[in-house]
Amino acid sequence: MPDDDLLQARLTAIAGGDQAALKALYDETGAKLFGLVLRILRNREAAEDVLQDVYLRIWQNAGAYVPTAGRPITWMCAIARNRAIDVVRARKETTLTDLVEGEDWMNQVPDPHDGESDILDRGALALCLGRVDAMHRQCLVLAYCEGFSREELAARFERPVNTIKTWLHRGLANLRSCLDANA
Repeated sequence: MPDDDLLQARLTAIAGGDQAALKALYDETGAKLFGLVLRILRNREAAEDVLQDVYLRIWQNAGAYVPTAGRPITWMCAIARNRAIDVVRARKETTLTDLVEGEDWMNQVPDPHDGESDILDRGALALCLGRVDAMHRQCLVLAYCEGFSREELAARFERPVNTIKTWLHRGLANLRSCLDANA
């Protein structure tokens, strides 16, 4: 995976209409975004269609990326995730998969471009996620990796939506605290 400075430069060039920069960005990030979209949609053909739409949205919105708001890959992943979730909701085909305790869900979003630092970051995330309360962890994974809405989580866990929001908030806070401590 290219470093943040290169991705920021690509987004700046894309905002200026540079098609070659979009192609380079696709070559550098396409596998990761495809893996993310495929994980949510569970359908290769649909994931390919969504990925095309994701890069169209990146092309159209590259000028809206603000470097101080977060890493470029995080911004692109959010676009991909949100677009995939939109498709799932539109088709009303949310699959209620059971999370096996300790499932290594991060390895199910492969990226052949991961370097050593990315693998170490992934290890820190896995370590910290393992320290989050089990119910909070399940909610985090289902919400942010599987695309479940707060209402779907409430139905799945038989809890009020506000409880789910609290679990997600606390889970993210604990995860952030642990990651900051390990940084």
